[in-house]
Amino acid sequence: MSLSHAYGNPPDPAAAANVLLKALDLGYNFFDTAAQYGFGANETLLGQVLKHRRRDIVLASKAGMFKNAQGVREVDARPEVLKKTCDDALIRLQTDVIDLYYLHRWDKRVPVEDSIGALSDLVREGKVRTIGISEVSVETLRKAHRVHPIAALQSEYSLWTRDAEIAVLDACKDMGIAFVAFSPLARGFLSGAVRDVTALPANDIRLAMPRFQGENFSKNLRLLDGFSGIARENDCSMAQLALAWLLARGGHITPIPGTTRLDHLEENARASDIELSADTLKRLDALINTATVSGPRYNAATFSEIDTERA
Repeated sequence: MSLSHAYGNPPDPAAAANVLLKALDLGYNFFDTAAQYGFGANETLLGQVLKHRRRDIVLASKAGMFKNAQGVREVDARPEVLKKTCDDALIRLQTDVIDLYYLHRWDKRVPVEDSIGALSDLVREGKVRTIGISEVSVETLRKAHRVHPIAALQSEYSLWTRDAEIAVLDACKDMGIAFVAFSPLARGFLSGAVRDVTALPANDIRLAMPRFQGENFSKNLRLLDGFSGIARENDCSMAQLALAWLLARGGHITPIPGTTRLDHLEENARASDIELSADTLKRLDALINTATVSGPRYNAATFSEIDTERA
């Protein structure tokens, strides 16, 4: 996502292509995009850069959230819209089939069974191999899974966003569903790189998130001193520590850290080599958790669009 929008101004296409190609060289093989990322620009980027290595990667995209005819971001998961979005995505991605296609958001005007039914039609037509769903509760996940097997559930999960631990993490494990953790570095916060929100560009989505605002942000900054100390003790960066914690939570969890920088890409890749002791994991859990993080992860308008359990 960050290669096309959301965190200020994205890199130019050549720089973005270099990040993707370096990722391939480092052994990354799971690439996650969506129609909504850059409103089609991100799918186009991946299609142009990765088409020559298509057989080497698992390609995931999403439908159900995009820019409408008025140029406004909208959640729309009507069956006919999902199918049209997929057809457009196949063209942008320059592929005949998408390996994992998510319902990006449950459109609460449409029964989730109807939306998943449309995606299952795409599987039967050979346009999609497997189906995923994003930012939903266990109840909605089970409804979707009864219509068609759900291969992956994607939601935010990191040390500072623990809502998944209420129910969906265990449910995914029990049901044989992969849990794909987005924003595993807490929108960059756990890397230690975001210490002054006034330095963020005006179009950075974090400025609308309560945890990055006012007293909430000031309180959250205090967590980083202890966190950076634990990283030093483990001879790793703060970002690597956050990813290593997440990788230790379960074999069915796949974190997807995004970046626009080659050095961060390599840094993140090395996190899988770090093994944390039981004592370190315990200290991390005590330091950064639902009780110690200040502010909700989304504002009220965004929460109205999702269906996840909340601590």
